[in-house]
Amino acid sequence: MAILKIAVHEWVSYFFKAAKQIHILHSFLSRIPPPSSLHPLPSLSLYDPVAARKKRTEYSVLFDFHGSLLRSSSLFPFFMVVAFEGGGLFRAALLLLSFPLLLLAGHGGELMGLKIMAFVTFCGLRRRDVEIVARAVLNKVYLEDLHRRGYEVVTAAAGRKVAVTSLPRVMVEGFLKEYVGVSEVIAAEMEVRGMYFTGIFAGSGGGGGGRGERQMALWELLGEDKADIGLVSTCTTPANQMLISFSKLRQIFLCNLSYVEIVLSADTSNDISQEVYIVNKKETPVITPTNADALVAGEFPAENSTLNPKPKYPKPLVFHDGRLAFLPTPSATLAVLVFLPFSLILSILRILTGLVFPYWIAITVASALGLRIRVSHPPNPNPNPNPRKADRGVLYVCNHRTLADPIILSVVLARSVPAVTYSLSPISEAVSPIPTVRLTRDRRRDAAIIRRIIAAGNLAICPEGTTCREPYLLRFSPLFAELADEIEPVAINVEVSMFYGTTASGIKSLDPIFFFMNPRPWYYVGLLGRVSPKMSFSGGFTAADVANGIQRKLAEALGFQCTTLTRRDKYIMLAGNNGIVTPEPPKEA
Repeated sequence: MAILKIAVHEWVSYFFKAAKQIHILHSFLSRIPPPSSLHPLPSLSLYDPVAARKKRTEYSVLFDFHGSLLRSSSLFPFFMVVAFEGGGLFRAALLLLSFPLLLLAGHGGELMGLKIMAFVTFCGLRRRDVEIVARAVLNKVYLEDLHRRGYEVVTAAAGRKVAVTSLPRVMVEGFLKEYVGVSEVIAAEMEVRGMYFTGIFAGSGGGGGGRGERQMALWELLGEDKADIGLVSTCTTPANQMLISFSKLRQIFLCNLSYVEIVLSADTSNDISQEVYIVNKKETPVITPTNADALVAGEFPAENSTLNPKPKYPKPLVFHDGRLAFLPTPSATLAVLVFLPFSLILSILRILTGLVFPYWIAITVASALGLRIRVSHPPNPNPNPNPRKADRGVLYVCNHRTLADPIILSVVLARSVPAVTYSLSPISEAVSPIPTVRLTRDRRRDAAIIRRIIAAGNLAICPEGTTCREPYLLRFSPLFAELADEIEPVAINVEVSMFYGTTASGIKSLDPIFFFMNPRPWYYVGLLGRVSPKMSFSGGFTAADVANGIQRKLAEALGFQCTTLTRRDKYIMLAGNNGIVTPEPPKEA
Protein backbone atom coordinates (compact mmCIF):
# COMPACT_ATOMS: atom_id res chain seq x y z
CA MET A 1 0.00 0.00 0.00
CA ALA A 2 2.84 2.37 0.82
CA ILE A 3 4.43 1.64 -2.55
CA LEU A 4 1.14 2.47 -4.31
CA LYS A 5 0.91 5.81 -2.47
CA ILE A 6 4.46 6.68 -3.48
CA ALA A 7 3.73 5.82 -7.12
CA VAL A 8 0.56 7.92 -7.14
CA HIS A 9 2.45 10.81 -5.58
CA GLU A 10 5.16 10.59 -8.25
CA TRP A 11 2.59 10.51 -11.06
CA VAL A 12 0.73 13.51 -9.68
CA SER A 13 3.99 15.41 -9.28
CA TYR A 14 5.02 14.55 -12.83
CA PHE A 15 1.71 15.67 -14.36
CA PHE A 16 1.77 18.85 -12.27
CA LYS A 17 5.22 19.74 -13.61
CA ALA A 18 4.13 18.93 -17.17
CA ALA A 19 1.04 21.12 -16.84
CA LYS A 20 3.17 23.94 -15.47
CA GLN A 21 5.56 23.70 -18.44
CA ILE A 22 2.61 23.76 -20.87
CA HIS A 23 1.20 26.83 -19.11
CA ILE A 24 4.56 28.63 -19.34
CA LEU A 25 4.88 27.72 -23.01
CA HIS A 26 1.34 28.89 -23.74
CA SER A 27 1.89 32.22 -22.02
CA PHE A 28 5.18 32.64 -23.91
CA LEU A 29 3.58 31.90 -27.28
CA SER A 30 0.70 34.25 -26.55
CA ARG A 31 3.16 37.14 -26.33
CA ILE A 32 4.60 36.39 -29.78
CA PRO A 33 3.05 38.56 -32.51
CA PRO A 34 0.89 36.92 -35.19
CA PRO A 35 2.69 35.28 -38.13
CA SER A 36 2.39 38.39 -40.27
CA SER A 37 4.49 40.36 -37.80
CA LEU A 38 6.92 37.63 -36.75
CA HIS A 39 10.60 38.29 -37.14
CA PRO A 40 12.09 34.87 -37.88
CA LEU A 41 15.82 34.65 -37.76
CA PRO A 42 16.53 36.14 -41.17
CA SER A 43 17.94 33.99 -43.90
CA LEU A 44 21.12 35.68 -45.00
CA SER A 45 19.97 35.38 -48.60
CA LEU A 46 17.52 38.18 -47.72
CA TYR A 47 20.17 40.38 -46.14
CA ASP A 48 21.06 43.53 -48.07
CA PRO A 49 24.35 45.00 -46.82
CA VAL A 50 23.86 48.19 -48.84
CA ALA A 51 20.49 48.82 -47.23
CA ALA A 52 21.98 47.93 -43.88
CA ARG A 53 24.65 50.58 -44.27
CA LYS A 54 22.04 53.18 -45.13
CA LYS A 55 19.83 52.11 -42.22
CA ARG A 56 22.55 52.02 -39.59
CA THR A 57 25.39 54.48 -39.41
CA GLU A 58 27.13 52.43 -36.76
CA TYR A 59 26.23 49.14 -35.14
CA SER A 60 28.20 46.38 -33.48
CA VAL A 61 28.32 42.71 -34.40
CA LEU A 62 29.26 39.61 -32.42
CA PHE A 63 29.88 36.43 -34.40
CA ASP A 64 31.29 32.93 -34.17
CA PHE A 65 34.09 32.81 -36.74
CA HIS A 66 33.88 29.13 -37.61
CA GLY A 67 30.14 28.79 -37.16
CA SER A 68 29.00 31.81 -39.15
CA LEU A 69 31.83 33.11 -41.32
CA LEU A 70 33.19 29.84 -42.76
CA ARG A 71 31.33 27.33 -44.91
CA SER A 72 33.19 24.31 -43.56
CA SER A 73 31.38 22.46 -40.80
CA SER A 74 34.56 21.07 -39.19
CA LEU A 75 37.72 22.52 -37.67
CA PHE A 76 39.76 19.52 -38.81
CA PRO A 77 40.89 20.92 -42.22
CA PHE A 78 42.42 24.03 -40.65
CA PHE A 79 44.41 22.02 -38.12
CA MET A 80 45.49 19.70 -40.95
CA VAL A 81 46.83 22.68 -42.92
CA VAL A 82 49.02 23.68 -39.97
CA ALA A 83 50.08 20.08 -39.34
CA PHE A 84 51.11 19.44 -42.95
CA GLU A 85 52.62 22.80 -43.85
CA GLY A 86 54.26 23.44 -40.49
CA GLY A 87 55.05 19.92 -39.29
CA GLY A 88 55.37 17.80 -42.41
CA LEU A 89 53.87 14.60 -43.76
CA PHE A 90 54.38 12.49 -40.61
CA ARG A 91 52.50 14.94 -38.38
CA ALA A 92 49.70 15.18 -40.94
CA ALA A 93 49.39 11.37 -40.99
CA LEU A 94 49.35 11.32 -37.19
CA LEU A 95 46.55 13.89 -37.10
CA LEU A 96 44.56 11.83 -39.59
CA LEU A 97 45.05 8.71 -37.44
CA SER A 98 43.60 10.63 -34.49
CA PHE A 99 40.40 11.38 -36.39
CA PRO A 100 38.59 8.24 -35.07
CA LEU A 101 39.17 9.60 -31.56
CA LEU A 102 37.43 12.80 -32.61
CA LEU A 103 34.46 10.78 -33.84
CA LEU A 104 34.34 8.85 -30.57
CA ALA A 105 34.36 12.13 -28.64
CA GLY A 106 31.24 13.13 -30.55
CA HIS A 107 29.34 16.37 -30.22
CA GLY A 108 29.30 16.24 -26.44
CA GLY A 109 33.07 15.92 -26.36
CA GLU A 110 33.74 18.89 -28.62
CA LEU A 111 36.31 20.38 -26.25
CA MET A 112 38.11 17.04 -25.89
CA GLY A 113 38.30 16.67 -29.67
CA LEU A 114 39.65 20.19 -29.94
CA LYS A 115 42.35 19.45 -27.39
CA ILE A 116 43.37 16.29 -29.28
CA MET A 117 43.69 18.15 -32.59
CA ALA A 118 45.58 21.02 -30.97
CA PHE A 119 48.05 18.71 -29.22
CA VAL A 120 48.84 16.60 -32.30
CA THR A 121 49.13 19.70 -34.48
CA PHE A 122 51.13 22.05 -32.24
CA CYS A 123 53.25 19.90 -29.93
CA GLY A 124 56.89 20.60 -30.78
CA LEU A 125 56.26 23.11 -33.56
CA ARG A 126 58.28 26.31 -33.61
CA ARG A 127 56.25 29.44 -33.05
CA ARG A 128 57.80 31.15 -36.06
CA ASP A 129 56.82 28.26 -38.36
CA VAL A 130 53.19 28.42 -37.24
CA GLU A 131 53.10 32.19 -37.68
CA ILE A 132 54.40 31.82 -41.25
CA VAL A 133 51.77 29.18 -42.02
CA ALA A 134 49.03 31.38 -40.55
CA ARG A 135 50.15 34.38 -42.59
CA ALA A 136 51.08 32.72 -45.88
CA VAL A 137 48.76 29.70 -46.07
CA LEU A 138 45.75 29.94 -43.77
CA ASN A 139 44.69 33.36 -45.05
CA LYS A 140 44.11 31.82 -48.48
CA VAL A 141 42.26 28.84 -46.98
CA TYR A 142 39.95 31.09 -44.97
CA LEU A 143 39.23 33.37 -47.92
CA GLU A 144 38.24 30.45 -50.12
CA ASP A 145 35.99 29.09 -47.35
CA LEU A 146 34.24 32.37 -46.50
CA HIS A 147 30.47 32.26 -46.28
CA ARG A 148 29.31 35.03 -48.58
CA ARG A 149 26.19 36.03 -46.66
CA GLY A 150 27.85 35.87 -43.28
CA TYR A 151 30.75 37.93 -44.53
CA GLU A 152 28.39 40.59 -45.91
CA VAL A 153 26.69 40.96 -42.53
CA VAL A 154 30.00 41.38 -40.71
CA THR A 155 31.53 43.83 -43.18
CA ALA A 156 28.35 45.93 -43.23
CA ALA A 157 28.83 46.67 -39.55
CA ALA A 158 30.51 50.02 -39.07
CA GLY A 159 30.84 49.67 -35.31
CA ARG A 160 32.58 47.27 -33.02
CA LYS A 161 33.23 43.77 -34.38
CA VAL A 162 33.94 40.97 -31.94
CA ALA A 163 34.86 37.48 -33.13
CA VAL A 164 34.59 34.35 -31.00
CA THR A 165 36.29 31.14 -32.09
CA SER A 166 37.45 27.79 -30.77
CA LEU A 167 40.52 27.90 -33.00
CA PRO A 168 43.82 28.93 -31.39
CA ARG A 169 44.51 32.64 -31.57
CA VAL A 170 47.73 32.16 -33.54
CA MET A 171 45.70 30.59 -36.36
CA VAL A 172 43.01 33.25 -36.75
CA GLU A 173 43.86 36.63 -35.23
CA GLY A 174 45.94 37.91 -38.13
CA PHE A 175 43.29 37.01 -40.70
CA LEU A 176 40.39 38.43 -38.72
CA LYS A 177 42.08 41.76 -38.12
CA GLU A 178 43.61 42.14 -41.58
CA TYR A 179 40.82 40.83 -43.81
CA VAL A 180 37.64 41.17 -41.73
CA GLY A 181 38.54 44.24 -39.69
CA VAL A 182 37.47 42.90 -36.28
CA SER A 183 38.15 44.92 -33.16
CA GLU A 184 38.66 42.06 -30.68
CA VAL A 185 39.16 38.32 -30.97
CA ILE A 186 38.07 35.91 -28.23
CA ALA A 187 40.21 32.87 -28.98
CA ALA A 188 42.24 30.15 -27.35
CA GLU A 189 45.87 30.68 -26.42
CA MET A 190 48.43 27.93 -26.95
CA GLU A 191 51.13 27.42 -24.34
CA VAL A 192 54.68 28.24 -25.49
CA ARG A 193 57.92 27.12 -23.86
CA GLY A 194 60.91 28.89 -25.32
CA MET A 195 60.38 28.96 -29.07
CA TYR A 196 58.16 25.86 -29.24
CA PHE A 197 54.49 25.08 -28.63
CA THR A 198 53.65 22.47 -26.03
CA GLY A 199 50.36 21.57 -27.69
CA ILE A 200 48.38 22.45 -24.55
CA PHE A 201 45.93 25.31 -24.18
CA ALA A 202 47.06 28.08 -21.87
CA GLY A 203 45.24 28.22 -18.55
CA SER A 204 43.88 31.73 -18.83
CA GLY A 205 43.02 34.40 -21.33
CA GLY A 206 41.19 33.66 -24.52
CA GLY A 207 39.09 30.82 -23.28
CA GLY A 208 41.19 27.77 -24.02
CA GLY A 209 38.45 26.46 -26.27
CA GLY A 210 35.97 25.98 -23.41
CA ARG A 211 32.55 27.59 -23.27
CA GLY A 212 32.96 28.81 -19.69
CA GLU A 213 36.25 30.57 -20.26
CA ARG A 214 35.01 32.12 -23.51
CA GLN A 215 31.89 33.35 -21.73
CA MET A 216 34.04 34.89 -19.00
CA ALA A 217 36.23 36.57 -21.63
CA LEU A 218 33.13 37.93 -23.38
CA TRP A 219 31.76 39.26 -20.11
CA GLU A 220 35.04 41.00 -19.30
CA LEU A 221 35.15 42.48 -22.80
CA LEU A 222 31.52 43.51 -23.31
CA GLY A 223 29.97 43.62 -19.86
CA GLU A 224 26.48 45.11 -20.19
CA ASP A 225 27.29 46.64 -23.57
CA LYS A 226 25.76 43.90 -25.71
CA ALA A 227 26.19 43.66 -29.46
CA ASP A 228 23.49 44.99 -31.77
CA ILE A 229 23.69 41.98 -34.10
CA GLY A 230 24.53 38.39 -33.24
CA LEU A 231 25.63 36.00 -35.98
CA VAL A 232 25.28 32.29 -35.21
CA SER A 233 25.24 29.03 -37.13
CA THR A 234 22.40 26.55 -37.56
CA CYS A 235 23.77 24.29 -34.80
CA THR A 236 21.98 24.73 -31.48
CA THR A 237 25.14 24.42 -29.44
CA PRO A 238 25.81 26.04 -26.06
CA ALA A 239 28.27 28.32 -27.84
CA ASN A 240 25.44 29.71 -30.01
CA GLN A 241 23.23 30.23 -26.97
CA MET A 242 26.12 32.04 -25.30
CA LEU A 243 26.52 34.41 -28.27
CA ILE A 244 22.80 35.08 -28.40
CA SER A 245 22.85 35.97 -24.71
CA PHE A 246 25.34 38.73 -25.50
CA SER A 247 23.10 40.18 -28.26
CA LYS A 248 20.30 42.65 -27.64
CA LEU A 249 17.19 40.44 -27.79
CA ARG A 250 13.88 40.47 -25.96
CA GLN A 251 12.74 36.91 -26.57
CA ILE A 252 14.29 33.82 -28.14
CA PHE A 253 12.43 30.64 -28.99
CA LEU A 254 14.03 27.54 -30.48
CA CYS A 255 11.71 25.46 -32.61
CA ASN A 256 11.66 23.02 -35.52
CA LEU A 257 14.87 21.35 -34.39
CA SER A 258 15.16 19.35 -37.61
CA TYR A 259 15.79 22.58 -39.49
CA VAL A 260 16.72 24.74 -36.49
CA GLU A 261 14.98 28.08 -36.76
CA ILE A 262 15.07 30.90 -34.24
CA VAL A 263 12.07 33.17 -33.84
CA LEU A 264 12.43 36.39 -31.95
CA SER A 265 10.37 39.41 -31.05
CA ALA A 266 12.29 42.57 -31.86
CA ASP A 267 12.18 45.62 -29.67
CA THR A 268 9.76 47.67 -31.75
CA SER A 269 10.10 50.63 -29.42
CA ASN A 270 13.58 51.23 -30.82
CA ASP A 271 14.06 52.58 -34.33
CA ILE A 272 17.04 50.29 -34.73
CA SER A 273 15.73 46.77 -34.21
CA GLN A 274 18.27 44.38 -32.74
CA GLU A 275 18.77 41.23 -34.78
CA VAL A 276 20.21 37.77 -34.75
CA TYR A 277 21.02 36.15 -38.09
CA ILE A 278 21.35 32.44 -38.66
CA VAL A 279 23.94 31.17 -41.12
CA ASN A 280 22.96 28.05 -43.03
CA LYS A 281 26.02 26.14 -44.22
CA LYS A 282 24.09 25.09 -47.33
CA GLU A 283 21.46 27.60 -48.33
CA THR A 284 18.64 26.32 -50.49
CA PRO A 285 17.91 28.50 -53.52
CA VAL A 286 14.79 30.64 -53.57
CA ILE A 287 12.60 29.41 -56.44
CA THR A 288 11.25 32.22 -58.60
CA PRO A 289 9.76 32.26 -62.11
CA THR A 290 13.06 33.60 -63.43
CA ASN A 291 15.29 30.87 -62.05
CA ALA A 292 12.97 27.85 -61.99
CA ASP A 293 14.27 26.51 -65.31
CA ALA A 294 17.87 26.89 -64.18
CA LEU A 295 17.15 24.99 -60.97
CA VAL A 296 15.54 22.15 -62.91
CA ALA A 297 18.65 22.04 -65.11
CA GLY A 298 20.79 21.73 -61.99
CA GLU A 299 22.33 25.21 -62.17
CA PHE A 300 22.65 26.89 -58.78
CA PRO A 301 22.07 30.66 -59.00
CA ALA A 302 25.08 32.73 -58.04
CA GLU A 303 22.99 34.97 -55.80
CA ASN A 304 22.07 31.93 -53.67
CA SER A 305 25.56 30.49 -53.50
CA THR A 306 27.34 30.64 -50.17
CA LEU A 307 30.73 30.86 -51.89
CA ASN A 308 32.38 34.26 -51.67
CA PRO A 309 33.83 35.03 -55.14
CA LYS A 310 37.32 36.44 -55.51
CA PRO A 311 36.14 39.88 -56.70
CA LYS A 312 34.40 40.26 -53.33
CA TYR A 313 37.45 39.41 -51.25
CA PRO A 314 38.14 42.16 -48.67
CA LYS A 315 41.54 42.67 -50.31
CA PRO A 316 43.19 41.01 -53.31
CA LEU A 317 44.92 37.72 -52.59
CA VAL A 318 48.08 38.03 -54.69
CA PHE A 319 50.54 35.89 -52.74
CA HIS A 320 50.13 32.71 -50.76
CA ASP A 321 52.36 29.77 -49.93
CA GLY A 322 52.12 26.13 -48.96
CA ARG A 323 51.97 22.89 -50.91
CA LEU A 324 48.34 21.83 -50.49
CA ALA A 325 46.07 22.95 -53.32
CA PHE A 326 42.86 21.60 -51.74
CA LEU A 327 40.95 21.83 -48.47
CA PRO A 328 42.30 18.86 -46.46
CA THR A 329 39.14 17.30 -45.12
CA PRO A 330 39.58 13.84 -43.56
CA SER A 331 38.42 12.02 -46.70
CA ALA A 332 40.52 14.19 -49.03
CA THR A 333 43.60 13.80 -46.83
CA LEU A 334 43.16 10.03 -46.72
CA ALA A 335 42.85 9.91 -50.51
CA VAL A 336 46.06 11.93 -50.92
CA LEU A 337 48.03 9.76 -48.50
CA VAL A 338 46.86 6.60 -50.28
CA PHE A 339 47.72 8.09 -53.68
CA LEU A 340 51.07 9.47 -52.50
CA PRO A 341 53.31 6.48 -53.42
CA PHE A 342 51.76 6.27 -56.89
CA SER A 343 52.04 10.03 -57.40
CA LEU A 344 55.73 9.93 -56.49
CA ILE A 345 56.37 7.23 -59.10
CA LEU A 346 54.30 9.22 -61.60
CA SER A 347 56.35 12.35 -60.90
CA ILE A 348 59.65 10.52 -61.49
CA LEU A 349 58.37 9.06 -64.77
CA ARG A 350 57.24 12.49 -66.00
CA ILE A 351 60.61 14.05 -65.15
CA LEU A 352 62.48 11.21 -66.89
CA THR A 353 60.29 11.71 -69.95
CA GLY A 354 61.75 15.18 -70.49
CA LEU A 355 65.29 13.93 -69.93
CA VAL A 356 65.21 10.80 -72.09
CA PHE A 357 62.94 11.39 -75.07
CA PRO A 358 63.22 13.99 -77.83
CA TYR A 359 60.64 16.76 -77.65
CA TRP A 360 58.34 15.46 -80.38
CA ILE A 361 58.05 12.12 -78.55
CA ALA A 362 58.11 13.60 -75.04
CA ILE A 363 54.88 15.52 -75.57
CA THR A 364 53.05 12.31 -76.52
CA VAL A 365 54.47 10.32 -73.62
CA ALA A 366 53.71 13.15 -71.19
CA SER A 367 50.11 13.23 -72.39
CA ALA A 368 49.86 9.47 -71.83
CA LEU A 369 51.12 10.04 -68.27
CA GLY A 370 48.38 12.58 -67.56
CA LEU A 371 50.11 15.91 -68.30
CA ARG A 372 47.70 18.09 -70.27
CA ILE A 373 49.17 20.84 -72.45
CA ARG A 374 47.04 23.31 -74.38
CA VAL A 375 48.75 25.45 -76.99
CA SER A 376 47.46 28.63 -78.61
CA HIS A 377 49.46 29.87 -81.58
CA PRO A 378 47.67 32.64 -83.51
CA PRO A 379 49.06 33.89 -86.82
CA ASN A 380 52.08 36.09 -86.26
CA PRO A 381 51.18 39.67 -87.22
CA ASN A 382 54.88 40.68 -87.26
CA PRO A 383 56.85 37.91 -89.00
CA ASN A 384 60.55 38.22 -89.58
CA PRO A 385 60.90 39.69 -93.10
CA ASN A 386 64.18 37.86 -93.67
CA PRO A 387 64.27 34.75 -91.43
CA ARG A 388 67.42 33.35 -93.07
CA LYS A 389 69.38 36.46 -92.20
CA ALA A 390 68.66 36.88 -88.53
CA ASP A 391 71.74 37.95 -86.62
CA ARG A 392 69.97 37.77 -83.26
CA GLY A 393 67.74 35.16 -81.68
CA VAL A 394 64.21 35.43 -80.41
CA LEU A 395 63.61 36.45 -76.80
CA TYR A 396 60.55 34.64 -75.43
CA VAL A 397 59.11 36.76 -72.61
CA CYS A 398 56.96 34.61 -70.30
CA ASN A 399 54.95 35.25 -67.21
CA HIS A 400 56.15 32.94 -64.44
CA ARG A 401 53.95 30.21 -62.95
CA THR A 402 56.32 27.30 -62.16
CA LEU A 403 59.92 26.23 -62.76
CA ALA A 404 58.68 24.12 -65.66
CA ASP A 405 57.63 27.15 -67.74
CA PRO A 406 60.67 27.23 -70.09
CA ILE A 407 60.70 23.42 -70.26
CA ILE A 408 57.08 23.26 -71.40
CA LEU A 409 57.81 26.08 -73.86
CA SER A 410 60.68 24.04 -75.32
CA VAL A 411 58.40 21.01 -75.64
CA VAL A 412 55.78 23.11 -77.44
CA LEU A 413 58.36 24.63 -79.81
CA ALA A 414 60.04 21.21 -80.25
CA ARG A 415 63.49 22.73 -79.71
CA SER A 416 65.64 23.50 -76.72
CA VAL A 417 65.28 27.08 -75.52
CA PRO A 418 67.78 28.11 -72.80
CA ALA A 419 66.45 29.95 -69.77
CA VAL A 420 67.96 32.43 -67.35
CA THR A 421 67.21 32.21 -63.64
CA TYR A 422 68.08 34.18 -60.52
CA SER A 423 68.38 31.18 -58.22
CA LEU A 424 67.94 27.50 -58.95
CA SER A 425 68.51 24.56 -56.66
CA PRO A 426 71.10 21.96 -57.72
CA ILE A 427 68.40 19.28 -57.97
CA SER A 428 66.19 21.42 -60.21
CA GLU A 429 69.20 22.24 -62.35
CA ALA A 430 70.14 18.56 -62.61
CA VAL A 431 66.69 17.42 -63.77
CA SER A 432 66.24 20.29 -66.23
CA PRO A 433 66.32 19.06 -69.86
CA ILE A 434 67.21 22.55 -71.12
CA PRO A 435 70.30 24.70 -70.48
CA THR A 436 69.92 27.13 -67.57
CA VAL A 437 72.08 30.16 -66.85
CA ARG A 438 72.13 31.98 -63.53
CA LEU A 439 71.94 35.75 -63.39
CA THR A 440 73.91 37.70 -60.79
CA ARG A 441 71.53 40.63 -60.07
CA ASP A 442 74.29 42.91 -61.33
CA ARG A 443 72.73 44.83 -64.20
CA ARG A 444 75.87 45.16 -66.29
CA ARG A 445 76.94 41.54 -65.94
CA ASP A 446 73.42 40.22 -66.50
CA ALA A 447 73.06 42.30 -69.66
CA ALA A 448 76.29 40.82 -71.02
CA ILE A 449 75.11 37.27 -70.25
CA ILE A 450 71.74 37.79 -71.97
CA ARG A 451 73.33 39.40 -75.05
CA ARG A 452 75.74 36.50 -75.42
CA ILE A 453 72.96 33.90 -75.27
CA ILE A 454 70.69 35.79 -77.69
CA ALA A 455 73.56 36.17 -80.15
CA ALA A 456 73.92 32.38 -80.16
CA GLY A 457 70.23 31.53 -80.42
CA ASN A 458 66.91 31.88 -78.64
CA LEU A 459 66.27 32.59 -74.97
CA ALA A 460 63.36 32.33 -72.53
CA ILE A 461 63.10 34.85 -69.72
CA CYS A 462 60.57 35.58 -66.98
CA PRO A 463 60.84 39.32 -66.15
CA GLU A 464 58.73 38.94 -62.99
CA GLY A 465 61.68 37.26 -61.29
CA THR A 466 59.46 34.92 -59.27
CA THR A 467 56.31 32.86 -59.60
CA CYS A 468 52.77 33.98 -58.82
CA ARG A 469 49.92 31.51 -58.34
CA GLU A 470 46.99 33.89 -58.55
CA PRO A 471 45.68 35.72 -61.66
CA TYR A 472 48.06 38.65 -61.27
CA LEU A 473 51.22 39.71 -63.06
CA LEU A 474 54.05 41.19 -61.04
CA ARG A 475 56.14 44.12 -62.23
CA PHE A 476 58.29 43.30 -65.27
CA SER A 477 61.96 44.15 -65.01
CA PRO A 478 62.69 46.28 -68.12
CA LEU A 479 66.24 45.02 -68.68
CA PHE A 480 65.20 42.50 -71.35
CA ALA A 481 63.62 45.22 -73.51
CA GLU A 482 67.01 46.89 -74.04
CA LEU A 483 68.73 43.72 -75.21
CA ALA A 484 66.57 42.28 -78.01
CA ASP A 485 64.53 43.46 -80.95
CA GLU A 486 62.90 40.10 -81.71
CA ILE A 487 60.57 39.70 -78.73
CA GLU A 488 57.65 37.29 -78.52
CA PRO A 489 55.36 37.34 -75.46
CA VAL A 490 54.28 33.92 -74.19
CA ALA A 491 51.21 33.65 -71.97
CA ILE A 492 51.41 30.77 -69.49
CA ASN A 493 48.87 29.44 -67.04
CA VAL A 494 48.80 26.37 -64.79
CA GLU A 495 46.13 24.42 -62.92
CA VAL A 496 46.78 21.81 -60.24
CA SER A 497 44.45 19.83 -58.01
CA MET A 498 46.64 18.38 -55.26
CA PHE A 499 50.01 20.10 -54.78
CA TYR A 500 51.48 23.47 -55.72
CA GLY A 501 54.80 23.27 -57.54
CA THR A 502 56.19 26.46 -56.02
CA THR A 503 57.15 27.62 -52.54
CA ALA A 504 58.65 30.67 -50.87
CA SER A 505 59.41 29.25 -47.44
CA GLY A 506 59.71 25.53 -48.17
CA ILE A 507 62.33 23.36 -49.87
CA LYS A 508 62.66 24.65 -53.42
CA SER A 509 64.45 21.49 -54.58
CA LEU A 510 61.14 19.65 -54.31
CA ASP A 511 59.22 22.09 -56.53
CA PRO A 512 59.33 20.02 -59.76
CA ILE A 513 58.62 16.80 -57.86
CA PHE A 514 55.53 18.25 -56.17
CA PHE A 515 54.22 19.74 -59.41
CA PHE A 516 54.46 16.49 -61.36
CA MET A 517 52.88 14.57 -58.45
CA ASN A 518 49.50 16.05 -59.37
CA PRO A 519 47.17 13.50 -60.99
CA ARG A 520 46.43 15.60 -64.09
CA PRO A 521 48.32 18.92 -64.12
CA TRP A 522 47.23 21.36 -66.82
CA TYR A 523 49.46 23.77 -68.73
CA TYR A 524 48.43 26.52 -71.12
CA VAL A 525 50.99 28.07 -73.46
CA GLY A 526 49.86 30.96 -75.65
CA LEU A 527 52.32 32.29 -78.24
CA LEU A 528 51.15 35.85 -78.88
CA GLY A 529 53.35 36.70 -81.88
CA ARG A 530 56.32 38.98 -82.30
CA VAL A 531 56.29 42.50 -80.96
CA SER A 532 56.34 45.07 -83.74
CA PRO A 533 59.81 46.65 -84.20
CA LYS A 534 58.11 50.04 -84.03
CA MET A 535 56.98 49.24 -80.49
CA SER A 536 60.41 48.06 -79.32
CA PHE A 537 63.33 49.78 -77.63
CA SER A 538 65.02 50.31 -80.98
CA GLY A 539 61.81 51.95 -82.24
CA GLY A 540 62.15 54.82 -79.78
CA PHE A 541 60.23 53.50 -76.77
CA THR A 542 61.80 53.35 -73.36
CA ALA A 543 62.57 49.96 -71.87
CA ALA A 544 59.96 50.53 -69.15
CA ASP A 545 57.28 51.31 -71.76
CA VAL A 546 58.10 48.14 -73.70
CA ALA A 547 58.04 46.01 -70.54
CA ASN A 548 54.74 47.51 -69.37
CA GLY A 549 53.21 47.04 -72.82
CA ILE A 550 54.15 43.35 -72.88
CA GLN A 551 52.84 42.94 -69.34
CA ARG A 552 49.48 44.40 -70.37
CA LYS A 553 49.36 42.19 -73.47
CA LEU A 554 49.96 39.06 -71.42
CA ALA A 555 47.38 40.15 -68.84
CA GLU A 556 44.74 40.64 -71.55
CA ALA A 557 45.48 37.23 -73.06
CA LEU A 558 45.17 35.46 -69.70
CA GLY A 559 42.47 37.58 -68.07
CA PHE A 560 44.92 38.57 -65.32
CA GLN A 561 45.53 41.91 -63.61
CA CYS A 562 48.77 43.90 -63.75
CA THR A 563 50.44 44.94 -60.51
CA THR A 564 53.58 46.81 -59.49
CA LEU A 565 54.49 44.21 -56.86
CA THR A 566 57.94 42.66 -57.00
CA ARG A 567 59.81 39.55 -55.90
CA ARG A 568 60.91 41.38 -52.76
CA ASP A 569 57.28 42.12 -51.82
CA LYS A 570 56.39 38.45 -52.19
CA TYR A 571 59.18 37.11 -50.00
CA ILE A 572 58.75 39.74 -47.30
CA MET A 573 55.09 38.79 -47.00
CA LEU A 574 55.42 35.00 -47.24
CA ALA A 575 58.83 34.16 -45.81
CA GLY A 576 59.87 37.23 -43.85
CA ASN A 577 62.97 37.87 -45.98
CA ASN A 578 63.80 39.70 -49.19
CA GLY A 579 64.12 36.52 -51.24
CA ILE A 580 67.69 37.15 -52.29
CA VAL A 581 69.92 34.08 -52.32
CA THR A 582 73.65 34.69 -52.55
CA PRO A 583 74.45 33.33 -56.00
CA GLU A 584 77.47 31.33 -56.95
CA PRO A 585 79.89 32.95 -59.40
CA PRO A 586 78.49 32.50 -62.92
CA LYS A 587 80.12 29.87 -65.06
CA GLU A 588 81.80 31.22 -68.11
CA ALA A 589 80.24 29.91 -71.28
